[in-house]
Amino acid sequence: MFEKNINLSAGEFRDLPMSVQRLDVREPWEYALAHIPGASLIPLGDLAERVGELDPARPVAAYCHHGARSLHALRFLQSAGFPDLAHLSGGIDAYSRLDPSVPSY
Repeated sequence: MFEKNINLSAGEFRDLPMSVQRLDVREPWEYALAHIPGASLIPLGDLAERVGELDPARPVAAYCHHGARSLHALRFLQSAGFPDLAHLSGGIDAYSRLDPSVPSY
């Protein structure tokens, strides 16, 4: 689905089909402040032990606060055999500028 474009804009992330797994790799306290509806929370530090919660046959779009942690998550998921990966460039910070119902912090 993503081919070579791993960097999604906020609009592209918002418009993803429901078949794409949305992965929030921030910490629980950050998720409590603001999150994108439909996203699963697996903090980056827990991803190795919880990777089984994701379906490698479905695309994964990850996000964090600004984009650095989600890039690390993509590298890990790629090494774990996930072929179809992307992340929200600019993180939830960029998304909250597009969708004011998602608080900025």
